[in-house]
Amino acid sequence: MTAEHSKSVDVFGIGNAMVDILALVEDDFVREHDLNRGSMTLMDSEKQGRLLQELKHHSLELSSGGSAANTMIAIAQSGGKGFYSGKVSRDTNGEFYRQDLLEAGIHFDVHPTDEDHGTTGTCLVLTTPDAERTMCTHLGVSTTLDPTDIDIEKLAQCKYSYVEGYLWDAPGPKKASVKTMEESKRHDVKVAFTFSDLFLVSRFSDDFHELVTKYCDVVFCNADEARHFCETEVLEDCAGKIGEMVDTAFITDGADGCLVVENKEIVRVPGFPAKAVDTVGAGDYFAGGALYGLTNGLNSQQSARWGNYMASCIVQVHGARLDKSMKGKFAEIVGK
Repeated sequence: MTAEHSKSVDVFGIGNAMVDILALVEDDFVREHDLNRGSMTLMDSEKQGRLLQELKHHSLELSSGGSAANTMIAIAQSGGKGFYSGKVSRDTNGEFYRQDLLEAGIHFDVHPTDEDHGTTGTCLVLTTPDAERTMCTHLGVSTTLDPTDIDIEKLAQCKYSYVEGYLWDAPGPKKASVKTMEESKRHDVKVAFTFSDLFLVSRFSDDFHELVTKYCDVVFCNADEARHFCETEVLEDCAGKIGEMVDTAFITDGADGCLVVENKEIVRVPGFPAKAVDTVGAGDYFAGGALYGLTNGLNSQQSARWGNYMASCIVQVHGARLDKSMKGKFAEIVGK
């Protein structure tokens, strides 16, 4: 039995623990507040609070979130098992987050910080009529995650670790990420990493190149992130460059599905028809589906197909969470 198959848990995820606040808005709202449309903007609690005040007559929805947490939930909804590490405060949002994640089927027991050290992070997700999402994020105490929060015993039980690029925005979470990758290598746990956002690729390009080469077995990114990372416009050329650095890469390409790179071979896996109402969580759910496949006997192309299907489902609902298990669809979609 290989080390991977002897492990009892699929994925150990690490990310910014954020309570998502979801709102549907018109394009004018994003323009008037000079927000970075289609991307994520970091802001303090006061600025985020002013935006929320202007949305007081809108219908708002709360959900436990953060990129890697959404991916872990997608793994659970596929039928997998996972641990998740992220930092919350001992406040109302923090307790909501913990309970919500546990109810979704993900083990989460990172020790919360006291309220006097700050609040649980929140992400205001603004979705415009074209299904594009603009995120306004107050990181809160998620920036206090540090290497001591990483449970090495739990990590060692997992087949893969999964780290989100958003953690590079603060020194503690960045160190926790590197520790997760280093300990993964020591315990025969494969390392998966997602670039998370175009602005991160711009700000941390050298870091990302180094860690992909040094630690990663699997990389997730979208087409724009790949082009920026490789400084090349032709997507297949980007795939080739990333394939020189890592064993397996998944490059999502919207409605056109994704490119899979494995052992330097590039294959396009088609997407599924979907009428998108909200792109929040599309990349996260793709990664969750693909990771479930990789940890449960599928090859990379089959894993990408399941990831494409999960992504096609999440873009048809408002928010970054499906409200049901997807296990019943697995055999039909993948043919197993």
